[in-house]
Amino acid sequence: MPAIITNKFRINNAEQFLESFTESSPNIYYLGIGKPQAHATQTRGDLRTENQGTDTAPLTPEDSIANEFFTFDDALAAKKITSSDIQQVVPRRDWTTGTVYDYYRHDYGARVTGTTTTQSANSGATALLDSTFYVVSSAYNVYKVLDNNGDAASTVEPTGTSTSILTTGDGYKWKYMYTLSAAQQSNFLSTDFMGVATNSTVSSAAVDGAINIVKIKSAGSGGTNGSHTGVAIRGDGSSGEVTVTISSGAISAITVTNVGSGYTFGYIRLADINSAGGGSLSGAELDCIIEPKGGHGKNALEELGAFFVMLNTTFTGSEASNSGDFTVANDFRKIFLLRDPQSGGSAASANTLRATKAIRFASSPTPGTFTADEEINQASTGAVGKVVEWDSSNRILYYIQTRFNDEGVDTNGNLTAFSGTNVVTGQSSSATGTPDADSDSTVNNVSFTNGYSTAELDADSGDIIYLENRTPITRASDQTENVKLIVEF
Repeated sequence: MPAIITNKFRINNAEQFLESFTESSPNIYYLGIGKPQAHATQTRGDLRTENQGTDTAPLTPEDSIANEFFTFDDALAAKKITSSDIQQVVPRRDWTTGTVYDYYRHDYGARVTGTTTTQSANSGATALLDSTFYVVSSAYNVYKVLDNNGDAASTVEPTGTSTSILTTGDGYKWKYMYTLSAAQQSNFLSTDFMGVATNSTVSSAAVDGAINIVKIKSAGSGGTNGSHTGVAIRGDGSSGEVTVTISSGAISAITVTNVGSGYTFGYIRLADINSAGGGSLSGAELDCIIEPKGGHGKNALEELGAFFVMLNTTFTGSEASNSGDFTVANDFRKIFLLRDPQSGGSAASANTLRATKAIRFASSPTPGTFTADEEINQASTGAVGKVVEWDSSNRILYYIQTRFNDEGVDTNGNLTAFSGTNVVTGQSSSATGTPDADSDSTVNNVSFTNGYSTAELDADSGDIIYLENRTPITRASDQTENVKLIVEF
């Protein structure tokens, strides 16, 4: 049974996602980073190998229950996303001189003149939102193309913010929609996407069911030359009128003199043209372009197809020094979006959450110098882990434990927790340290009990709703990483 999921459904889903941040009982979202170790083929505890690709070509993560568990095993930290960090966006299209842009039509993809042929744009698109019918200018104004002067190249950049249709010297007609604010430019503008906003002035000026554009599909022949006024736009609206100009017996121009209102379909009949002085015009076909509900500019989100959402998050070096959560001593290769995680058994609320485990060593004997990414062992217990960071000033070792040999499981395939005052040894550095059993304190915002600290992000809590493998991203204390995550609905 032929059916479609409409773009309105997709836009609705995007809107519902945004609303989940501000409802009376909102969802809580965190953007996490992880995987300090290289993408590689690794041996699991059952001695089978698992291919993860390479650092230069990581594999696409599979959508599986297993992968959701695994993501927590090598997670490093997560940062809370607020409602100000998210916005609906659309693909970015910069105005560029010499480009032929598509113009807005309400019927791209429709069967025309009773055949199986579909109405398509100059670009070949058979759906409006696949066509190039809007641009952003160098002044960060967003315009819809209402007429492209017969598929001609655009050579004059549109300017201005008038609510009236703008006509440039190249024959293009534009509708100003909104201007990207400074905050939107900073937070929701990327190489490929841009934020969407509704301009209240433009929205208020929109006319529901107006017809501003009439296209000549076939010019016809046999008409009486001249400009013939008062030709009615028929259909389900009212008051629409055009002036028809005939040259050499054929229609050469259509000028809308009264846009009318209330049209969801409209026609200009040859009989009306001829009655207005067109003589015996025949064979002409004219297309009345129907505007979106409410008129152009009424709802930019729907009109431009904002079924994409951008989440903008920034990781700073100060978050490492001030909270100890976001390490700058190691790189990361994984980004994930987490909904409703827990911390300490309750709903997470802190701005940042550490996802690594930690050991604080006693000052005597003096611990050695552990190195990032090396294997650590606790011979007495059989515990195995992988170093994320060694904080020599505070004698804190941050580490992870995964399902792989030399990263979390022992030769018997068991993952055992580090515990007690048993010596921990670095397998590459040969550094050793004795956990401080008397350490029941908070150091660098890390809370220890008997020298150990669990992750602030409760493992396997919440739902991972997005997961991405990346090439290595190196961090530094004076560096800021800005992550713009695009979700398509």
